[in-house]
Amino acid sequence: MILGFFILFAIYFYSMVFIVLGYRNVRFFSSSEMADKPKEIRPATRFSVVIPFRNEAENLPNLLKTIHGLKYPSEMFELIFVNDASEDISEAIISEAMEKSRFSIKLIQNERISNSPKKDAISKAIKNSDYEWIVTTDADCELPKNLLKTLDGFIQKSNPVMVCGPVIYKSNGSFIENFQQLDGLSLQAVTIGSFGLNNPLLCNGANLAYKKEAFLKVNGFSGNDHLASGDDIFLFEKLKKAFPKRVRFLKSEEAIVFTKPQQTWKTVINQRIRWASKTTKQNNPVSMFLGILVFLVNLSVLAFPFFMIFDTGNLGFYLLLIAIKIIVDYVVIQQTASLFGNKLFFWKFLLQTYMYALIVLIVTLGSFRGNYSWKGRTFEKQ
Repeated sequence: MILGFFILFAIYFYSMVFIVLGYRNVRFFSSSEMADKPKEIRPATRFSVVIPFRNEAENLPNLLKTIHGLKYPSEMFELIFVNDASEDISEAIISEAMEKSRFSIKLIQNERISNSPKKDAISKAIKNSDYEWIVTTDADCELPKNLLKTLDGFIQKSNPVMVCGPVIYKSNGSFIENFQQLDGLSLQAVTIGSFGLNNPLLCNGANLAYKKEAFLKVNGFSGNDHLASGDDIFLFEKLKKAFPKRVRFLKSEEAIVFTKPQQTWKTVINQRIRWASKTTKQNNPVSMFLGILVFLVNLSVLAFPFFMIFDTGNLGFYLLLIAIKIIVDYVVIQQTASLFGNKLFFWKFLLQTYMYALIVLIVTLGSFRGNYSWKGRTFEKQ
């Protein structure tokens, strides 16, 4: 038993070391890197920004405010809002914005043709798009003013077919919002680190851009549209296979998208079950390995207090393993937090250790059942 715990935590330690090294391998990008280019070739990319929404009246005004602040020529991008059967005044908010906007806004209605409302919405938006690059985000997000400018510079410099961007949860400092921000930072650490190790594992549809022709070449979401979630990760997997080396991560402070945290633990768990439900469908053994590793390590952390009571002779060993995990996780997340300009206080991080382990256990067990509720709809395991 002791040897098994030692091996498990050793593997976890070295995996996190690789994540840290991978993160450092991904170089920072700034739109200022294109400042020495002739003005006539900048900007060069036209974007169709796709935003599916369902009952987002509370969030749309804030999103629209940040969109109006985008520093990019208005003739070089369009917004496509896709109404997914909203029952509030979301559509009226968009209609009002269309009357006052300085740039093109389209409002279309979603057509359900699969088990995934969001994939249907994005697919229809792409059919109605005018430009060569698709950018997806969510209605509860805030966009940085230089997002499109930075994307354009990165596209011109790197010639990718997909660009994965950074996403962070906003936090008012409360326990539940701080938890989500730390959890999000841990996912960003794995995302960026895996890109630096030349084996990208994750992306986030709240900040994702891809060429329309590449989307069409891999037949969009065909083959996984029976799964309710995964509009980002399954397309990401397809494009990685079809275009090796041309799926890139944009590590830039100018491209950080902020997203709104959930307000109850029930919705936090449902959201993460939705995420986890697609993990088992990925054809990436490294993702599966990391998922199992994280689950076993966190399960061990939850079990250690009981071992300490009944195996007092090895009390120091269990305390040492818990300390190693906490320190390693702190280093990994602290490094990522620096990209987002966040200060990570160790005592706040410490308070989250057992909550995180408990959520991992609940979400993992919930993902086996597979059913979850989201946006007023219930989805069953596929």
